[in-house]
Amino acid sequence: MQLEAARTALVVVDMQNGFCHPDGSLYAPGSEAVIDPIVDLVERARDGGVRVVYTRDVHPPEQFADTHYYDEFDRWGEHVLEGSWEAELVDELEVREDDLVLEKHTYDAFHETQLDGWLSARGIKDLVLCGTLANVCVLHTGGSAGLRDYRPLMVTDCIGALEDAHHEYALEHAGWLFGEVLEAAEISFE
Repeated sequence: MQLEAARTALVVVDMQNGFCHPDGSLYAPGSEAVIDPIVDLVERARDGGVRVVYTRDVHPPEQFADTHYYDEFDRWGEHVLEGSWEAELVDELEVREDDLVLEKHTYDAFHETQLDGWLSARGIKDLVLCGTLANVCVLHTGGSAGLRDYRPLMVTDCIGALEDAHHEYALEHAGWLFGEVLEAAEISFE
């Protein structure tokens, strides 16, 4: 699949120490395993003139103190706290000056962030999605993209998960409901 660089962004979801490093509180070996394939995909995208977006899941310690129902700390424990080592992107990813590094506070990178406006201002319509976790932030960001009329392309071999079944479910669901599912080798940028 050949994608037009001017209309495409590579969205790297939550490749942070808290999820990808063995010392992270929500470490998943599947997330660590996709670091190198993602680094390769970022390089190919850049070589093709594609813009790169990195999302960072970041939580202020008091974020869920007054919530009615949505409380990630109840579900997952405290993780990727604002200002912590866990909240930083893994060292292998090289952020450049023209990349967008987006802080989000929920599973969905579009929820109460500038992502939609940033993409729209640049005429971007196709989103190549990779990162972690397949059935959480990648899935919710991809679904949200589809609802906003972006074309979500989920890169199977560049998406981490806690379990193989989670990976399979998320990509099957995405392909059935709102996006396209393919491997990194199937993508080229013009």
